[in-house]
Amino acid sequence: MDRTDIILRPLLTEKISTLDDKLKGGKERYAFVVNAKANKLQIAQAIEELYNIPVESVNTMNYKGKPKTRYTKTKVVSGRTSAYKKAIVTVAEGEFIDFYNNV
Repeated sequence: MDRTDIILRPLLTEKISTLDDKLKGGKERYAFVVNAKANKLQIAQAIEELYNIPVESVNTMNYKGKPKTRYTKTKVVSGRTSAYKKAIVTVAEGEFIDFYNNV
């Protein structure tokens, strides 16, 4: 897999931004939506190549799609949200990723 196939997009939420406060030692944590078939080593290598920073650790989580139901005038529409895999990447002390630099 190519590094652009592994890292799909960054996750920028309030919950992710509060992870840095819980981690001691000046290390930063970032979250990404990744390919479901990618393992931790591939994710770490892709982050190091894309952002040129050393990665200390990678934690991954698989999320199942939730069932959703919507009631319309004519019928009930049922479906599911997309399943995805999330990776939380801890980078070395003093390093950071600037997502807003290239906007």
